[in-house]
Amino acid sequence: MMNKLKDISLGNWILIGMVLGLIFGLVLNFHVSDPYIKNVIFMDNIFYLGGNLFIKLMKMLVVPLVFCSIVVGVASISDIKTLGSIGGTTILIYLLTTAIAVTVALAIGMFIKPGLGLNMVHVAQNSNVTVNQTIADTILNIVPDNPINSLASGDMLPVIIFGVLVGIILAKLKDETQLVSDLFTQGNRIMMEMTSIVMKFAPIGVFCLMAKTFGSLGIEGIFPLSKYFICVLIGLAIQAFIVYPSLLGIFTRLNPIKFFRKFISVMFFAFSSSTSNATIPLNMDKLSEMGVSRDVSSFTIPLGATINMDGTAIMQGVAVMFAAQAYGIDLGTSALLTVIFTAVMASVGTAGVPSVGLVTLTMVFNSVGLPIEAIGIIFGIDHILDMFRTAVNVTGDAICTIIVSFRNKAMDVDIFNGKKEPEKQKSIL
Repeated sequence: MMNKLKDISLGNWILIGMVLGLIFGLVLNFHVSDPYIKNVIFMDNIFYLGGNLFIKLMKMLVVPLVFCSIVVGVASISDIKTLGSIGGTTILIYLLTTAIAVTVALAIGMFIKPGLGLNMVHVAQNSNVTVNQTIADTILNIVPDNPINSLASGDMLPVIIFGVLVGIILAKLKDETQLVSDLFTQGNRIMMEMTSIVMKFAPIGVFCLMAKTFGSLGIEGIFPLSKYFICVLIGLAIQAFIVYPSLLGIFTRLNPIKFFRKFISVMFFAFSSSTSNATIPLNMDKLSEMGVSRDVSSFTIPLGATINMDGTAIMQGVAVMFAAQAYGIDLGTSALLTVIFTAVMASVGTAGVPSVGLVTLTMVFNSVGLPIEAIGIIFGIDHILDMFRTAVNVTGDAICTIIVSFRNKAMDVDIFNGKKEPEKQKSIL
């Protein structure tokens, strides 16, 4: 029996915690009439302590995890200088698709309004929402006056900019700063391990957060959560089947249907494995079968698995609108632009650990002052959405690779169109 319990994945444990918390909260709400047992013992102590302790652990991770990840990520892609236009084009397209993804997500959230009806205004804690700043002020505020103060206060946009600058300098100085580079690499590894440890407590934290939420809200809270789920799926579908095919058609004139017909097996593998990294070899092999030079894909696919997180950006965009609507917060234009910028940068700094997208979501929330507590409500269903997000992420990596390969004359279009069989390709680098 114990062995069977050990075989249950963390994602499934989180889902179990969500369902049990939802049921327990509803039972407490409708069948426990004693206010002392319901409010004092459970709501104000057990659930409050368990849920908020987990939230604080997540918030503890954000600044060091993101800062180390961005420094290491930017420093590690310095080799693009040797790849010329291929590297520059790849990164530009990856960042473009991520910006499109989060913009689509925000638009869907504004239209469907998934958080409407949840009415979490009464449980909102202190927040400093970015709603009335001008665009000029928003741009000025991303440059830190004092980077140490920004790190200490968790002011994420200046932290991101400072991390990018440090990474660029480390990449430029290379051997002269090897000791510092190793320090950040090891720090990044430590934070990834710490994240994995904290995530082990996620099922308990999710149980407490869900029980507290539905213990006070009741059955009406399920409908907004369902709308959130649907909004994310709609955003992922638009990105995968409208945005990506459109980019493929605009930049290459290749037939998207032929691409999906050949690539569908990779999408299913990514869906089942929920990890972009595990899909890298299969992705590269499939692209070779489509006529893409392996010299290009061996660079763009691993890079994409690190910095191209369109699916995660869509989740974060919808989550921002969900939280803002649930807490009755009207985000202004500058706040929405901040969300787009932060989500794009978060994709570059996303570490390769399970559900880390929800940890970096804390960073996105912090950037516009949204209450972090809202993350606990959507945490439980994230494992299911993560499967869909991964499939979209690897599809975006492949589409961008085809575009880069095509524009650099490193692709055999006849192989893609099925006019001839794949063959060993000549190196272009």
